[in-house]
Amino acid sequence: MSIWSDLSTLAAAFASGDSFEIRTALRSDSTWIFGAVFLMAAGVGMAWVYRRVPPVERHLERTVMVASYLAIALIIFWGVIDRFVFSNQQPWSTTIPPLLFMIMAWFGAAYNIRVRTHLSFSEFRTGMPRLGQFLCLWLDFVLWFGFALILLVTTLRLVALSASNFQIVLGTDNTLQWWFLSAAPVAATLMAARAVENILDDIRNYRAGRPLIRQAVIGGGETS
Repeated sequence: MSIWSDLSTLAAAFASGDSFEIRTALRSDSTWIFGAVFLMAAGVGMAWVYRRVPPVERHLERTVMVASYLAIALIIFWGVIDRFVFSNQQPWSTTIPPLLFMIMAWFGAAYNIRVRTHLSFSEFRTGMPRLGQFLCLWLDFVLWFGFALILLVTTLRLVALSASNFQIVLGTDNTLQWWFLSAAPVAATLMAARAVENILDDIRNYRAGRPLIRQAVIGGGETS
C-alpha cells in the first residue's frame, strides 16, 4: 500500500508543477518503480514512432547533437574574438558550453545505442552459437535499460533540486540551470527507447532466421 501511496503522491506532485513538491516526492524509493514503468511505456511508444516516422528515427538525436556542437563552437569562436580583439569577455561564455556539451553527450549516447557502437564486441559474438548471440543481445537490453533508469531517476532528482533552489547558470542573471539539466532525463528516455527498438529488431531477426550480429562502424551506423 505504501508503494501506491508514494506513486500517487509523485503523480500529484508532477501534476501540481511545484518544484519543491516534486523534489520531496522524488525522494521515495518508489520513484524507481515509477521510472521503470515510465521508461518501458515511453520506450515502446517511441519505438512505434521511430518505426512509423523514419526521419525522426534517423535525425532526432543527431539534430540535437549537431545543434549543440555548433552552439558550443560559435560561443567559443566569438569568445576568442571578443577577448583578444575587443578586450572583453561575456561572463557566461565559460559556463554555458559545458552544459551544451552535456546535452550533446547524452543525446549522442542514445544515438550510439541504436547503432550499437558502445562496446558491442561484435567480433567475439559473431563466433558464438545463435542462441548465445540472442542472449547477449538481451543482456545489452537489460544493461542499457537499467542504465537509462539510473540516469532518469538521479537526474530527475537533480533537476528538481536545481529548480526548487532557483539555481542560475553562473555568469547570467536569469538563466536557470534546470533548463539545461532537464535534457538528461529526456536523453534517458530516448536511451530506453533505443534499447527497446533494438531488442524488438533482434526478436524479429531471431524469429526470421536473419543474422543477429552486425559489424558497427562509429559514425557510419550498422553494416552487414
